[in-house]
Amino acid sequence: MEHDRPRPPLTGQEKFAWILGCGWHGRCPRCGEGRMFKSWLKIVDTCDHCGLDYRFAAPDDGPAFFSLCVIALPLIAFVVWLQVAFDPPIWVHLVTSVPFMAIGTLAPLRPIKGWLVASQYVNRAQEAGTGALWSMLHGTEQGQNDFDQ
Repeated sequence: MEHDRPRPPLTGQEKFAWILGCGWHGRCPRCGEGRMFKSWLKIVDTCDHCGLDYRFAAPDDGPAFFSLCVIALPLIAFVVWLQVAFDPPIWVHLVTSVPFMAIGTLAPLRPIKGWLVASQYVNRAQEAGTGALWSMLHGTEQGQNDFDQ
């Protein structure tokens, strides 16, 4: 398939900005135009603009890990502070803390997943030693992978 595909800039800061921009907006990490998601967290099979095959994308539990470790821990600290400082009744936590925690940990999942997929593509990241197996399973030529599409 012939397509115009601007490559992400190669310098460190520009590469980082490209990854964050594609991840935040849910755009294809190769062309920056096509959609990365077909639903809230489900990745499309191929880019509707440049045809990038997303078989390489394997963020696995990364978005949940980052959401829980980076976002939920400070939120928990806030809820504990609220309890210690004011000792509110349980209904106050049900009305404030539970929605605060749920929204605070679920809302960033999509941008984090987009960031991980874009980072995986831009940095050509794949599990070490899986190149030959990947070629055999997906019918690509030996020495090529999905980043060479």
